[in-house]
Amino acid sequence: MDGNGRWAKARGLPRIAGHRRGADAVRNAVRAAGELGVRYLTLFGFSSENWRRPSDEVADLMGLLRHFLRAELAELHRQGVRIRIIGERKRLPADVCSLIEQAETTTRDNTFLDLVVALSYGARAEIVLAARELAEAAKAGTLDPAAIDETLFASHLATADIPDPDLLVRTSGEKRVSNFLLWQCAYTEFVFLDVLWPDFGREAFEAAIAEFGRRERRYGAVVG
Repeated sequence: MDGNGRWAKARGLPRIAGHRRGADAVRNAVRAAGELGVRYLTLFGFSSENWRRPSDEVADLMGLLRHFLRAELAELHRQGVRIRIIGERKRLPADVCSLIEQAETTTRDNTFLDLVVALSYGARAEIVLAARELAEAAKAGTLDPAAIDETLFASHLATADIPDPDLLVRTSGEKRVSNFLLWQCAYTEFVFLDVLWPDFGREAFEAAIAEFGRRERRYGAVVG
């Protein structure tokens, strides 16, 4: 979800105004995903690199996160949405962690849509953590290094029980992955949109899915 700051700047507004409008776009995206039959929707809400932003902007983003978790939980639960958070929670404020735990507990049995939000998340750190866990198990003698394969490695990632994404959509015209789901996106189709995230709506969502539908996925194999 990229372009909140540029959306605000183009309108002579403070960056927080762009983030607030971006939160509205999250609500619209979740609704559209459910209507379009998307089973898993993963949103990159706050990266591990975002902690380096000005402290007042980080504080505003944490405030928006608090508001979203408090204000949207009941409605998301009613819709059958399961909320799941991936990332380094220990870096988040304690009250935010409590709200996350409440949201995950309340919605854990919902099956209509899994809403996965990456917070304080970085894919390289995720991979390093998985490697460290496997190394520690091998060192302790509870794991034969020869038994480590892609399936076992993936089971130690934050997305262990979540399917790898079929489609990655990046807004605002940027054409890079930015440390997001690097392992999981090995065969993901990418769609880059010029629309800024605050303006992302159902029409843009449908356009991305339509583009995905025109792709021929080979997974490294030669077809025909």
